[in-house]
Amino acid sequence: HSGPPALLVGRRSIGRRRRRWHHLRVRNLKSWITRNLGGLPEEDDAAREQAGNLAVAALLVEVLRADYDVADDERRQVVASIRGLLGLDDAQCEQLLSEAEGRVDRAHDLHQFTAEINREFAHDEKLRLVEQLWRVAAADTTVHKYEEHIIRRVSDLLHVSHREFIAAKLRAAGG
Repeated sequence: HSGPPALLVGRRSIGRRRRRWHHLRVRNLKSWITRNLGGLPEEDDAAREQAGNLAVAALLVEVLRADYDVADDERRQVVASIRGLLGLDDAQCEQLLSEAEGRVDRAHDLHQFTAEINREFAHDEKLRLVEQLWRVAAADTTVHKYEEHIIRRVSDLLHVSHREFIAAKLRAAGG
């Protein structure tokens, strides 16, 4: 019965090589993501803060562009939201907005932004962000269905409940 055990041993060694190859591919993929999509070392607080700020601005830009009509009032609201959420001055807000627009142009989905926010922000900060997303959507006096859809998706990805989503909408509409 030496035939079947040799075959199993052969499969096991192939399996080990595949697992080792898989680990190398995963490590290379993580390295590529870090280099090309803005992954940051854990110890670099300033870079992490900048990445979080960029993610916030990018989500505001996503809502700004959701209805394919970028009104001046909405753009002003994005700058005001960045200033209020992140405590930046006008020049810093404009620079961050410009960077965020470039990042959104290259983005494939919302997850890269919401993942960064989930890592860096507390739940109450996420609620403030959702409220500001609503303010951007309503800045032109009409909340388009695409804007609402983006805010709903962002809220889900940020682990904001439906009740909190509605409360943020009402707060934004009330003032």
